[in-house]
Amino acid sequence: MKPRRVVITGLGTINALGHNLSETWENMLKGVSGAAPITLFDATKFKTRFACEVKNYDPLKYFKKPKARKMDRFTQFALIASDEAMLDSGIDMEKVDKDRFGVIWGSGIGGLDTFTQQVKEYQKEDCVPRFNPFFIPKMIADIAGGHISIKYDLRGPNFTTVSACASSTNALIDALMYIQTGKADIILSGGSEAAITEAGLAGFNALKALSERNDDPKTASRPFDTGRDGFVMGDGAGALIVEEYEHAKKRGAKIYAEFVGAGLSADAHHITAPHPEGRGASKVMQNALEDAGMQPEEIDYVNLHGTSTGLGDIAEPLAVKKVFGEHAYKLSISSTKSMTGHLLGATGAVEAIAAIMAIKTGEVPPTINQFELDPNIDSKLDFTFNTSKKRTVNAALSNTFGFGGHNASVVFKKCE
Repeated sequence: MKPRRVVITGLGTINALGHNLSETWENMLKGVSGAAPITLFDATKFKTRFACEVKNYDPLKYFKKPKARKMDRFTQFALIASDEAMLDSGIDMEKVDKDRFGVIWGSGIGGLDTFTQQVKEYQKEDCVPRFNPFFIPKMIADIAGGHISIKYDLRGPNFTTVSACASSTNALIDALMYIQTGKADIILSGGSEAAITEAGLAGFNALKALSERNDDPKTASRPFDTGRDGFVMGDGAGALIVEEYEHAKKRGAKIYAEFVGAGLSADAHHITAPHPEGRGASKVMQNALEDAGMQPEEIDYVNLHGTSTGLGDIAEPLAVKKVFGEHAYKLSISSTKSMTGHLLGATGAVEAIAAIMAIKTGEVPPTINQFELDPNIDSKLDFTFNTSKKRTVNAALSNTFGFGGHNASVVFKKCE
């Protein structure tokens, strides 16, 4: 059976650059850094004291207090981004088959803040332990997708993917396959994360994964720069309406791009470090292109995983050169993590949105904070350093690589 065509018909996000898509995209193109001192808790004792928090976030602007108290921030972000994507899609919920409308979400960690706060409360007890009855429902990673489906009465496939920083890309890939094979007509997909907590910060500090540039947070995320010293944590969510082409066309939907392919691979190398030659990274891009039925020369832009870490920032450009050959020097490539920070399990969804918007608008977002290129990285590659670039983007690929060696790539192109 020939796979059904799949398109993207709605987008939504909340992150350090904005509370919605338009704010986020405007700030991305301006090269704005979302990094700033942490306000969610007292970080003065930590090695890293800054992050890319969602700015000026007040849950009571979006939820009534009793509702907000029953949800961890990662779930709140999921609902906010999903609400925007649903509104953006223009779907008339009275005219769709809700049994064929699903939710496939991604989160690498889930309700870490809920877990952290509950354990701190438990330590205070000197009698029988008392736990909040919503502790488990707030903490579990799949609960965001549950809240989304309940709000919109979506009765199709519903589950959550967990593959560290590749989680929401895996969610998008599952959404693609479920629609291609006729198991659903629409999937609300994406991911959310809210790991900027005492435990999250301390854990990544212990791994020596985070930047410690406390004197200059805004320039701390500097992918491919010789002065990089680790990634910057980010919070937020990205949501995409993934829809079967004929279904979208029939209802007169606005189409951002066609979702044409996906790739998966494993490094099979190390629990936190990438393969030094980009073995899994090159394979996942090759798999994505093959699945899309496209040649490397057809890709115009690659949104890199580009975390601002020592090993990863060397391995990924090597993989790009291996996959794209001479065309690698004609590509625009960039790491939007330099602005949003690393949203962990949500990063794939937010970066897929950036890739789609590059196709839609003909503008490539930059890699900011470039001062001196690492001499181990090919200077002939176009990393779109510091300033966005206008160019025709007919097709784009987005990479995500997670701890454990999980690799996932997705390919989008203009819908014809």
